[in-house]
Formats: sequence, C-alpha cells, structure tokens
Amino acid sequence: MQTHSNSSNSLFPQAAIRPTLQGVSVITLTTDFGTHDWFVGAMKGVIACIAPKATIIDLTHDLPPGDIRGGAFAFAASCPFFPKGTIYVVVVDPGVGSRRKAIAVQTATGVFVGPDNGVLSWALAKEKLTAIHALENEAYFLQPVSQTFHGRDVFAPVAAHLSRGVPIQKLGPALKDFVRLEWPEPRRQRGGLEGEVVYIDRFGNAISNLETGLLRGSAGASCEVYAKRHRFCPLKTFYQAVTPKALVALLGSSGFLEIAANGASAQNLLGIRIGDRVVLRGAGPRALTPPLLSRVKPRLPRQLLP
Repeated sequence: MQTHSNSSNSLFPQAAIRPTLQGVSVITLTTDFGTHDWFVGAMKGVIACIAPKATIIDLTHDLPPGDIRGGAFAFAASCPFFPKGTIYVVVVDPGVGSRRKAIAVQTATGVFVGPDNGVLSWALAKEKLTAIHALENEAYFLQPVSQTFHGRDVFAPVAAHLSRGVPIQKLGPALKDFVRLEWPEPRRQRGGLEGEVVYIDRFGNAISNLETGLLRGSAGASCEVYAKRHRFCPLKTFYQAVTPKALVALLGSSGFLEIAANGASAQNLLGIRIGDRVVLRGAGPRALTPPLLSRVKPRLPRQLLP
C-alpha cells in the first residue's frame, strides 16, 4: 500500500490511541445540518440499515452553515480522542452537487470521509496517510443520489460499508492528494507574538492559533485583542481568576490560547470576529521558537490509556 508523506507537526493535542473492541465499529458524524430538520436522522438511518452494529457518535451538528474552516477546526480538535479504526464522516459541503470530489482518506488510526474542500485537512495534518481515494463507485451509494444531500446518499453509506470491512480501494480511483486549508502561522513581532482568532465557541470564547508551546515561560505575560475594541487581557490559568465579566486569556482545552470573559461572552463584549489579531506580549524566549504542539499530549483518565 502506498504511503503518503505528511508533516510530523501536530496542530492539535493527541490522545493515546487504543484499538476498538473486536466486532465493534465506531462512526462519528460532524455536520452543519443542525438538529431542527431530519438530515442527521436520515444519515443515521442509512448507516443503521447497512451496519446495524455500528456505534454512531455525534461530534457536532451545530457548525455555522457552510463554514468549512470552522468545521475543520472543530473536527480536528475532537477526532484525536477516538479509538483506532474509527470512521469519521464530516459534511460541511456548500459545493454539494458541483464538480468537487468526494473522498475517503485512510490513515494509521482510521478512515476520514467527506467532501474534498479542505474540511478534513487540519485533522489529517497530524496523521500518517496510507491511501486517498475518490468516492465514485455508485455500488456503495444510496440510489438515487440526490444532488443536494450527499451526506445521506454518499458519505453515510460509504462509511457504513467501510465499517463492515469494504476495502477503501473499492470505492474509487486513488488520488495523490486532497484539498488543504492553509493554517495561519503565528508571526513574530517586537516584544511578542502575533496570532489571530480561528474559532469562536458557543460560550463566546475566541480561540486563537497561538498554541501551547508558545506559552511556556510566559508567566506575567498579557494579550492584546484587536477587535472592534482594542483591549488588554491578563494571562491566567482559569476563567474565574478575574472579576465577573472581565476579560482573561488562558490556555484552552484544544491546546490554543483563547480570549474569554468570566461569566460572559468575549465575542459580545469585544465584537470579536474570525481573523481578528491577538498579540501575546511579555512572553518568554520560547514564544519565538517554532510551534511545539506536536509534543503536547493531553492528560487522559487512566482507563483511557492503552
């Protein structure tokens, strides 16, 4: 099997991977479909018809509609915590029905299924790739295939067939690569490091691209946020380290610096948007070194360790 080279740097923390139990398959679903309509339920129904023993886990269905970058971040932040052999389905697909490809990517830890628009790329940045295939074999699709709902008619049945042992090579021709979203690298500046907001969660916390390794040796540092209002934020270790509704910068669970407000929404207080500048000032010398996130591992409960 051909091995595809990939960067060793990891964008997100990785959990220790353990195999799935024998005879058990896990399929995760990440979409922008919401839960108001029947779309997610229909995907689960298709999977249940083909692979009734599969365990289906919802990562999230509340991504902003068509937000490929937001979907890529949310998916990459969560997928490392699943067992080896998991099949990941991601559907944030504003180009559904167009000439964009549908793909499956096999790695050392699982199979990633979705549209070839970059939504899988940040999660795959830390994976050892073993095969990339276009989804073109309609024998593994639900017929007839809708032009507007490939989540139900293409991605869900493909994932179910993969969970039953269908080789990825049967799904369609091999590809050399897939669409990759550019990751915004932090920029050095005098007296600090400049990053940007890459994701805003439902609490209004603004997550930046300044990762764990950049904060080592940064005791006493502070952050500046350049949103509608320019504000300073102290660097602390927990949300309630500041007074109610005060701003605070801290290392979030995804492994990146985030701007939050104690008991309030930093997004609402500052008018923060994706792409707004975040500057870490007064950081130690490590703040000017290359990203170190590939060396960071989250602490897991003992029962989750292999």
